Amino acid sequence: MDFVRSTWFRENVPLVGVLAVLLATFAGLALAGAPSAEPPHAIAQADAPPLESVQALPASGEEADTLKSQLAPDDAQAQNAAVDIVDGGPGIAPPFRFTGSAADRTRARDCLALAAMAEAGYGDADQRAVMQVILNRTRHPAFANTVCGVVYQGAERRTGCQFTFTCDGSLPRSYPETQWRAARQRAEEALGGRVDKTVGIATHYHANYVYPWWSPKLDKIATVGPHLFFRWRGFWGTGTALNATYRGGEPDPMALRSTAQAVVRDETLLPHLLGDERAVRSITATQDVGGQDKTELSASASPAPAPAAPQGPGPGAHFVLVGAGDNPAAIVAQARTLCPGSRFCQVYGWSEASAIPSELPLSNEARRQLRFSYLAPRNGNPEAVFFDCRLFAQPATGRCLPAARP
Repeated sequence: MDFVRSTWFRENVPLVGVLAVLLATFAGLALAGAPSAEPPHAIAQADAPPLESVQALPASGEEADTLKSQLAPDDAQAQNAAVDIVDGGPGIAPPFRFTGSAADRTRARDCLALAAMAEAGYGDADQRAVMQVILNRTRHPAFANTVCGVVYQGAERRTGCQFTFTCDGSLPRSYPETQWRAARQRAEEALGGRVDKTVGIATHYHANYVYPWWSPKLDKIATVGPHLFFRWRGFWGTGTALNATYRGGEPDPMALRSTAQAVVRDETLLPHLLGDERAVRSITATQDVGGQDKTELSASASPAPAPAAPQGPGPGAHFVLVGAGDNPAAIVAQARTLCPGSRFCQVYGWSEASAIPSELPLSNEARRQLRFSYLAPRNGNPEAVFFDCRLFAQPATGRCLPAARP
């Protein structure tokens, strides 16, 4: 009998194997259909579906009026300091995966580098934080899907630009070649997958001396220098939301820049001389120039970087925005802060942002609309102050512009 069973088994090995496979398959299906031991709430919140559409998010890519502060600088700093960083911190952003062409790479690199310098100055940590936010936005469905598109998003509208430098008159600025090289190297590293863990999955930031309307609607997750970094609450503020695939197709940044510069801006977006002591535009001289007539100064558009605290950017020509209600004495006092030291320095003021030129020498039209001129004292010569006396009646300091007597 044992011999018969053994012979039958040897002759039917293939059939036995098939039966074993079928039994294992049915058992696996039964196990898969069994109720899970994990309760429903065990699903990670980060993987939960969003409860609101991306279009409804506060301060999304197409939102207007994202830059204006709701509080004065001192009040904004106090309010911002009172807000703690949320539990969990900045989160972990996935490395950026670049899949575009060589031309895309160059454009993306330069847009990243420019935004980092314009928004954060020359600090390493500050620039890397800004770059991380831009790359996070590039992969988030609430924003444009290219690097340059993110940087210039909204700049084609009178209000709505996402990054201040694209609509506050800063685009004509140029930067030292050494700083360009450093910023481009950081941009290359970020495009190559380097993640700035300090800000993680942040999609927003603002300076600590402003308080935009959207600030309390997002979670504060990091601080780098004078900037505070944020993410949305819920699904759209998780790393899982950074799921848009980058496919290249970078737009021409020069065309984006030209479009942004052609827009007539709301003047409240521009620095006002008596509001924050900054120039709308600064042009520094290539060399020290002597003589009395400095209005024809040959210069290159190479401004000093905007200071972290109000102080003069130094020698050169500074274009500012002034108003009819401004105190002339206060205008002169602030002009002096823009021109410290003993080298040549001049301040030109206009009452309309659209009248502010982008270069020197001043055109006849720019001169016609000039409302204020200040030449710092130098080489034993006293300061020279001129006002448009049709706008500023009887200034205590200075004289009337020759072509603008009442």
